[in-house]
Amino acid sequence: MNIKYPTLCSFTFVVSAQLCAAESDKWQLIDNFESGHLTQWHLVDTQNETDPFVENPQVTEIRMEDNGNHYLLKKPAQDGIVGNRKALSYLELPTSIPVGETYTFYTRINVENFPNNHAFGLSNQTPVNIEELAYNAFEPTLRVTDKFESNGYKNTGVFMVKVDSDDKYRQYQNIINPKTGKDASVMEEGTWYSVWTVINNAPLDDGGQSYDVYMQGGEFDVQTLVYTSADFRMKRELPLRYFLSTTNTGPIKKPYGNGGLAYDDMYMSAGVNLSSPIDSN
Repeated sequence: MNIKYPTLCSFTFVVSAQLCAAESDKWQLIDNFESGHLTQWHLVDTQNETDPFVENPQVTEIRMEDNGNHYLLKKPAQDGIVGNRKALSYLELPTSIPVGETYTFYTRINVENFPNNHAFGLSNQTPVNIEELAYNAFEPTLRVTDKFESNGYKNTGVFMVKVDSDDKYRQYQNIINPKTGKDASVMEEGTWYSVWTVINNAPLDDGGQSYDVYMQGGEFDVQTLVYTSADFRMKRELPLRYFLSTTNTGPIKKPYGNGGLAYDDMYMSAGVNLSSPIDSN
């Protein structure tokens, strides 16, 4: 993997500060959950195998921190309930990302607890197709999990990106800490991480259908490039239109666990924008 070093928006130089302020003005709000409702969100459980059957088992709701900040918590089901295999939550973006364009997607995430199995990212599908395709509706995909794969491989809870692989059980890659050149640490429960995903939606022949990921939080004291040139899942070369997240308790006989993942402050910006939208709003 080719690790590059980002140009950060934390310089003390006046010119750099002015540039970063200009970049931060370009952020478009997707949702910061301060409205207190999810009326624009689609919440569906497309493979509900709970037994005894629980209708609409996923938990996707707005909660509030002690400081008054609202955020979204997503779980496949209440604690102790297993068998919900595809708990989808998706929301239309304020602007679609055309083919040929680069955009930056920003969000903050917080692991409620392990064990869990979560994936989130962007989709170029319609709602009907998202609900039919589930995981295959994703293009850029990010993952938080410590589940066992079907071949016995144990994920560790390190943040992951999608990569092309001939191994059906190793379709994701752990992010890298560039200081060590090794896998990053397991995500810390109860810690907010900022994630910038720079998405290249150019055609594959033009070097697109890929994305870079920057993080800050946990072991990353400053904004850090943790993966370059991760792969879109399907590479359909279509405009990206929806934010999509899904989570999975696993089969009833071998459940993964249903720890939650929290989201907050979801924004998007044209181009490569490594400023912080929450510092500018």
